[in-house]
Amino acid sequence: MNEAILGGLIDGGMDPADIVATVRRAERAAELAARHHGITAIAGEEEPENNRQAAKRADVVILGTKPVGIADLAREISGSLSPQTIVVSVAAGVSLAQLEAALPAGQPVIRTMPNVPAKLGRGVVSVSPGANCSPEQLQLAKDVLKPAGTVVEVPEEQVDALSAISGSGPAYAFYLAEAMAAAGVELGLDPDLSLLLARETVAGAGFMLAEPGADPSALRKSVTSPNGTTERAIATFNERGIPEIIAAGARAAADRAAEITKQLG
Repeated sequence: MNEAILGGLIDGGMDPADIVATVRRAERAAELAARHHGITAIAGEEEPENNRQAAKRADVVILGTKPVGIADLAREISGSLSPQTIVVSVAAGVSLAQLEAALPAGQPVIRTMPNVPAKLGRGVVSVSPGANCSPEQLQLAKDVLKPAGTVVEVPEEQVDALSAISGSGPAYAFYLAEAMAAAGVELGLDPDLSLLLARETVAGAGFMLAEPGADPSALRKSVTSPNGTTERAIATFNERGIPEIIAAGARAAADRAAEITKQLG
């Protein structure tokens, strides 16, 4: 996810010289520096103070470790932060209160939930500001994240629901493509051809949905002729309870996000 955001920022026009990435391994640092020419990448195994060094220079710090490591990382860099430095967390399940408790009092904090298409600049990134984040600081964070895709502001209590739709959502689309490819093979298509058809069809439909003002219901109806083949397929999906299954899956994802927050707290 971190590299997805990094790629989105650079592709969106941010100067790579303004980006410092910290990682554990020297091999990974070299890989990032080669792939994203112009950034600074510092490995912890070569420079144990890498996180603190990066935090000292930053107007915006993006914390992207696994959720279980966020509080420790926040405490590690807390002494290097300017009082005006905005700390942004992309870790699922880590609340603003948990993050603020690990940082100096009054530190501006923003909780975000990005998704994988940020790597292509087509992601969705939610932002939920903490109590000490000013409107100007929130706007700066939005500007930093904007190259990664669409930025939406939501209250923290809606983050779990959002993560169930946009955070996990790309996997749902990939899952659909998998199922379509498997169905094509079952109907007698060559596996490689069936995968190509499923992949390009889902991707193409995604581009249509990305058009300004696109309405998924209207688009579906536009390709569903009365008494035609598509209508028969959609009717079967409805009979099998696909909408309810998707709703149940989204609820399970949101519930799991709440569980992670509780476990971390």
